[in-house]
Amino acid sequence: MKPIKSILAGVALSVALSAQALAAGVELNASSTGLALQGYDPVAYFTEGEATPGNWKITSSHNDATYRFASEEHKAAFEANPEAYLPQYGGYCAFGAAKGFKFDGDPHQWKIVDGELFLNISKDIQELWLTDVPGFIKTADANWTDIADKDPANLQ
Repeated sequence: MKPIKSILAGVALSVALSAQALAAGVELNASSTGLALQGYDPVAYFTEGEATPGNWKITSSHNDATYRFASEEHKAAFEANPEAYLPQYGGYCAFGAAKGFKFDGDPHQWKIVDGELFLNISKDIQELWLTDVPGFIKTADANWTDIADKDPANLQ
């Protein structure tokens, strides 16, 4: 358990020192301008199987956040059913949520599990998360009810 605590402490410090501003709401991980997923297309994870930058000209708003898309078709799919494409835990790190924290999700560290998109903060953290995905999801789901409305800084 010590290595996990050390990693989490390092992640917490990097998040605390991060210049990235928080979202319009604490339940959603977005920039100060409300840009979600750092501008990556949420639909592309499901259709292309990879992190795909969205086009700044093709956007849609949902829950006070702006999402970018690689194509008009992706935008239409998202607008028809946004819940099908939104990352779990508001785009915060799934492993962090399992540990009771809210860390920025990296759009390149992702996995679709049972039709849901999960992000992690780094490759190392994702490797830890992959050791017990069902267990971490179960714990994160339980934790999310308590931390969803909390500012990430207040969870340190």
